[in-house]
Amino acid sequence: MEPGVMIEAHELTKMFGTFCAVDRVSLQVAAGTVLAMLGPNGAGKTTTVRMMTSILRPTSGRARIAGYDVTTNPVEVRGHVGVLTEQHGLYERMKALEYLDFFGRVYRLDQRMLRRRAADLMERFGLSDALDRRLGEYSKGMKQKLALVRAMLHDPPVLLLDEPTSAMDPQSAKLVRDAILELRHDHRTFIVTTHNLTEAQILADRIAIIRQGRIVALGTFEELSRTFVGVPLMELRVRAPLNGLTAQLSSMVQVTETGENWVRYRVEEPELTNPQIVRHLTAQGVDVVTLSPLQESLETVYLRIVEGGDEEARP
Repeated sequence: MEPGVMIEAHELTKMFGTFCAVDRVSLQVAAGTVLAMLGPNGAGKTTTVRMMTSILRPTSGRARIAGYDVTTNPVEVRGHVGVLTEQHGLYERMKALEYLDFFGRVYRLDQRMLRRRAADLMERFGLSDALDRRLGEYSKGMKQKLALVRAMLHDPPVLLLDEPTSAMDPQSAKLVRDAILELRHDHRTFIVTTHNLTEAQILADRIAIIRQGRIVALGTFEELSRTFVGVPLMELRVRAPLNGLTAQLSSMVQVTETGENWVRYRVEEPELTNPQIVRHLTAQGVDVVTLSPLQESLETVYLRIVEGGDEEARP
């Protein structure tokens, strides 16, 4: 395992009979980073996460979590990873504190440490007032947050979160996202599977898109956008009408849209071309109001990839 890598998979494969659910997945996630795993329902996201937590045994390939092999060191893997699965498995007759005490004993936590961790996490996720309530009385969003508390109870360096904000109201979802961003500063490492593309764009350092069991795109948002959508799109706005300047700009860049005092264009190397454009306009007495990139949305990039052919991108 390379230094600084907390999650690693190589040719990870899972067969169910003749059906290939996960097909030779390879990836690395560095310490303190978030990988968002996106894909349609049934693409293999959850199966991949379950293999990485030693819940499912791979048919072939290998994976390591914090240096421990998921097949040969399952106990060590589970001690170093926190898991939020789609099915929470909450014991609804228990009260929250009883439930967390139970899992604290499973993780062999010191009772004093357990109570402190439980209290801190319940407060962080706005559940302090519900410690003495039975879980069957919790709302869907509260259950989701309690499942996340359980995943973090033993202070794991790696968190594998399957749809962490599903069923949550916007305020609760933001609270969870903020917690993930805060925990990342402690060098915790995440794989987050989600259908919320806005959330993925906020949280992820890198994005893996999986389709039919295979990773078909892997990289930063900027890398995927450039590969699948095209070179950067810029917007230039000036104070006065452009008039004949549009034709001049067309000789320098690929103009896509124009207005009376604005123009949008694509350019391979904006860091080189944009200063030339500003100098050219200034020399002609044209006041530049703004010149900025128009970033594509992750939704645009995602749909281009999953609806495309069998091309793969691994920037």
